[in-house]
Amino acid sequence: LDVSMDSWSYFHTCLVSIWQHRFYIYSAVAFGISLWVVVQFATTRTKRKKGEKSHGNPASSEGAADKLGNGCAPPQAQEVHVAGVKIFYGSQTGTARRFAKALAEAVISLNLPVEVFNMGDCDPEDCLSEETSSRNICVFLVATYTEGQPPESAAWFCKWLEEAAHDFRVGKSFLQGLRYAVFGLGNSAYVDHYNTAGRRLDRWLWMLSASRIMTRAEGDCNVAQSKHGSIEADFEAWKAKFLTRLQALCRGEKKPCSGKCKKGKCKSAGKQSKESSDHEHGVSEHENTEAEELFETSSEEEAGGTNSVIDVEDLGNIMGHMKKAKVLLLEGLGSAVGGAVTSGLVGKSSTETMLFVILLHCLKICALFSGYKLIGSHSGVKLCRWTKSMLRGRGGCYKHTFYGIESHRCMEATPSLACANKCVFCWRHHTNPVGTEWRWKMDQPELILQEALENHQNMIKQFKGVSGVKAARWEEALAVKHCALSLVGEPIMYPHINGFVRLLHQHGISTFLVTNAQFPEEIRRLEPVTQLYVSVDASTKESLRRIDRPLFKDFWQRFLDSLKALAEKQQRTVYRLTLVKAWNVDEVKAYADLISLGKPDFIEVKGVTYCGESSASSLTMANVPWHGEVLGFVQELARLLPEYGVACEHEHSNCLLLAHRKFQVDGEWRTWIDYGRFQELVREHQRSGGSRTFTAAEYSARTPAWALFGARERGFDPLDVRFQRKNKARDISGC
Repeated sequence: LDVSMDSWSYFHTCLVSIWQHRFYIYSAVAFGISLWVVVQFATTRTKRKKGEKSHGNPASSEGAADKLGNGCAPPQAQEVHVAGVKIFYGSQTGTARRFAKALAEAVISLNLPVEVFNMGDCDPEDCLSEETSSRNICVFLVATYTEGQPPESAAWFCKWLEEAAHDFRVGKSFLQGLRYAVFGLGNSAYVDHYNTAGRRLDRWLWMLSASRIMTRAEGDCNVAQSKHGSIEADFEAWKAKFLTRLQALCRGEKKPCSGKCKKGKCKSAGKQSKESSDHEHGVSEHENTEAEELFETSSEEEAGGTNSVIDVEDLGNIMGHMKKAKVLLLEGLGSAVGGAVTSGLVGKSSTETMLFVILLHCLKICALFSGYKLIGSHSGVKLCRWTKSMLRGRGGCYKHTFYGIESHRCMEATPSLACANKCVFCWRHHTNPVGTEWRWKMDQPELILQEALENHQNMIKQFKGVSGVKAARWEEALAVKHCALSLVGEPIMYPHINGFVRLLHQHGISTFLVTNAQFPEEIRRLEPVTQLYVSVDASTKESLRRIDRPLFKDFWQRFLDSLKALAEKQQRTVYRLTLVKAWNVDEVKAYADLISLGKPDFIEVKGVTYCGESSASSLTMANVPWHGEVLGFVQELARLLPEYGVACEHEHSNCLLLAHRKFQVDGEWRTWIDYGRFQELVREHQRSGGSRTFTAAEYSARTPAWALFGARERGFDPLDVRFQRKNKARDISGC
């Protein structure tokens, strides 16, 4: 017992002593840890300095090059920093092609694989998206041709880049991971267009989140102004810098900047001297002093070549009046988009007129950036992405699956840019004007159709010879067979809509007209169209107010009257339902009641498409339903409506079709359209002065097996080859 007590007493004394001196113990431990950190830091820094010294030592560099194949292709490297180089050239006289071959030979000498491509032989969407994860370096050698345009062989390549860079439907990170360098070829004697092709290409790549490995360089054919005496010397100087930069990348050196430099100002992470920064960029001190602007554009370029230019500095004096100008725009007091014709503003003050022209000018710029071709003062046309897809044999839109249209022969247009709603899911981001009545200077139907066809055909012609485009389909696409009057706005607002529809039919063009159910009388007066759509975006008054945000105070009564007017039509009618998760997907029973009111032939149910962030909408990806959720909604709706059945599916548009049972003949669905028969019926109707009527059943056609719901193809035409982009934002335009 005494021994135990002695042991406990000793142990207790030790514990008390440790507790009393605990602060000294803590200090000793902290000092030991700090000393260990300092030693590790010093060791690492010493190794780093030795490595930098060996890189700067010619003898050491030479030895390393011998071991690593000139510093670019280590045979047993654990990580490959540069897999190869791909050179794209756009040449008119052969100079860019010659430079591309010379650069390729120089890259081969570094033991790196290299490929050379003519831009005219490449599909930009395919070839560029592949390079986002390939670890290749892409080099673009492009000449500037007539009026600042790229060479003919590079026209489509550059056109696609421009549209992708300015189209909000294409993700801004589409080319993230692609590393590139640009060398432009031009002649400074043409001051207004000097090297514009190279500058624009560089800017568009940057806008799509591609990363520059060095500053863009420009070769000058004008020997008097060329930095090195000739364009060949300019190229040789740039090539030497490029090869140096390439070798540094092969060694795994970190990129010198974030790729977001503007006007020569590098915002690299970490502190570095001006000399080292210039060295890493491959930019000489002389070049730095010139402060080359990577994004310089002219007002003509940004405004799409318009003649009417508003000086930005002048806006400061009139910002206080912008609210008043917006009211004018909402009331629809326009007469010309982007032009100086303001006959619709007679009697207004000069300030109001100028402000209105400014806003319309902005509208034109927004439309041009979205790929629109504006017609006259209130119409527009655009090339649908499904038209481009079918030209390449990559499948058509849901109308091809549901109704048999040829997507590559479809023109997407509108005779009225204005709309009476401001829907939360509008994929135009409300860049178009809104109004409740027609107050614009009116263009005649003949002018609208003529310019729409010309603009559409000109856009189609740009695809001639483009890699992947099927020649036979390109020939067919020049002859428009269908018109989707759904581009933007409210087509039925156009006072001469019946005359415009008649003109389309006279040209053998079928008509798919979409209305937002706010103009019931116009629906009643509408002459037969191939297929008439009504957008039914919500099933209750409150949800319609929240989703469509209509301008009319009596919007709900107008909505119900429009559905009743639709029920009076004898030709094909369609309800278009857009499902927005957390907004309207739980209103199945109320939708069924509205369907009983309008008695449509078909019901299209589509998940909302997320169109990017916008101050005009609070929608996010969380509001986009999965295809399975859309299918569940459709099946529940079909259960409540026994006279309808699920007929077709277009999985890659997240869309399904309910059809009335009267279109199921002898067990076969007949949702497709006999377009030839429709044109015959329309001609008979017009010749009879309207007394000869006809019904939807008279021009229906059998739906092929691949388009039916439940088919293995899920709505994709087996004659085409489905293209799926890997890990990239989808282009989700369409009518």
